[in-house]
Amino acid sequence: MRELLLGPKRFADLRVGIHRISGNLLAQRLRELENAGVLRRRTMPPPVGAQVYELTEWGRQLEPLLVHLGRWGSRSPVLPIGAPMSVDSQVLALKSLFDPDAAGDLALDAELQLGADVFHIHVHEGRMGLSRGAPNQPSAVIRTSREVWAALIFDRLPLADALHAGAVHLDGDQHIVERLIGCVGPPATACQGSP
Repeated sequence: MRELLLGPKRFADLRVGIHRISGNLLAQRLRELENAGVLRRRTMPPPVGAQVYELTEWGRQLEPLLVHLGRWGSRSPVLPIGAPMSVDSQVLALKSLFDPDAAGDLALDAELQLGADVFHIHVHEGRMGLSRGAPNQPSAVIRTSREVWAALIFDRLPLADALHAGAVHLDGDQHIVERLIGCVGPPATACQGSP
């Protein structure tokens, strides 16, 4: 479910995103979710022509639950630091860790390029939206690696340092991207109390 929240994926892409799952088990789970009406298969139009899996409207209604579950899990005192995350998990963590109060009046449509993966981050009126693909008129385009993006979000690496080192390439307003990064971040663990 998590791997399909940002848009449709091919079977091979789902296997990459879900570590340590066999192809047979994944196929079985996809069939069960399709039979339950949570997702559907469709063939992309030419020239792609690939079969993809995508959430149905009913399946998309699980997004708030999955985001809250991610927020709850991120506060675990036994969360393995540095555990591998799929690119979709890493991007969805933005929504789980988003603080609407910290966002204030921030309004942006940013394009985030993590290698070959491109995402649209939309923030407006204290809400964050995420999707696969680029916005039509981005207020900023951020190009970096998954590792550097994780360091910016989870380890609070200053954006200015990453830009100076050439680890991030930015087209657009640096201040607005710093505000975006400032309204997401690592939560306190359950042992530390509520953030």
